[in-house]
Amino acid sequence: MKIVCVEPLGISGERFRSLQAHYKAMGHSLDYYMDRREDEDSLADRMREADIAVISNIRLTRTVLSQCTRLRYISVAFTGLDHINLDYCAERGIEVQNAAGYSTTAVSELALALMLDLLRGVTMTDGGIRHGGSRGTMLGGELRGRTVGIVGTGAIGTATARLALAFGAKVVAYSRTERDEVRSMGVEYMPLAQLLRQADIVSLHVPLCEATRGLIGKEELLAMKPTALLVNTARGPVCDIEAVAAALRDGTLAGAAFDVFEHEPPLDANHPLLSAPRCICTPHIAFATEESFEARAAIVFGHVDDYLLN
Repeated sequence: MKIVCVEPLGISGERFRSLQAHYKAMGHSLDYYMDRREDEDSLADRMREADIAVISNIRLTRTVLSQCTRLRYISVAFTGLDHINLDYCAERGIEVQNAAGYSTTAVSELALALMLDLLRGVTMTDGGIRHGGSRGTMLGGELRGRTVGIVGTGAIGTATARLALAFGAKVVAYSRTERDEVRSMGVEYMPLAQLLRQADIVSLHVPLCEATRGLIGKEELLAMKPTALLVNTARGPVCDIEAVAAALRDGTLAGAAFDVFEHEPPLDANHPLLSAPRCICTPHIAFATEESFEARAAIVFGHVDDYLLN
């Protein structure tokens, strides 16, 4: 079979050449590309002859997939699958498998880092001191003793809860699926509305689906404390971005941190969060660490091996 990795995935050329030799010994071939192209024409050109494709979070539309008539399997180097036209894949019998678990530590650590940044004003004061400012009357806050509301207790939400507990926070949670492991940590599950009223920090860790699209909107933001902070390392459309920006401008939300948006960065210069006060924006970096990329490569090509052998 012909395997095509359409982007570098943070893997060295030497590693790819080793994988090429591995698949050649199995009677297959591997083509790889050391640059990332997101336009439909380039993706179709790269995948047109592939039986197996490896891709991360680049959007795969029906237009692209319909040109890949040999495609039978997609190994996704990403946790979510909302960027792939799964309906078309189901119609054509194309199997799709994600790389669950590779970035659990990376994402949970960034979620905690963003909480601490919002509480201590790291980004804000860094910008100030570079323009001649000082602390002035600025007072930060501590995570210890605050209530952190975890929305979604899958692997990443659970890992984030564990980190918050280690800092001395009280943790409450809302999730469609409740886990005994989370309860055993001393975390109380409650309805979302109750969590929003109680939490000093709300951290989002749900996948994007119809049930979670717009989960945090104007009404939910108004239910939160005006001193509360919102952290989103899940998916951009889980929040009503305009409503979040308005709440920050109005002072009904004390701060927010977003690593995810409606689409992958770069963002338009007039994106509402970029001009909103007390808002930290990072360009979807939560999953991207040296350690997570090593783990991801092992998972992704392990899945390819399993597909070839079964």
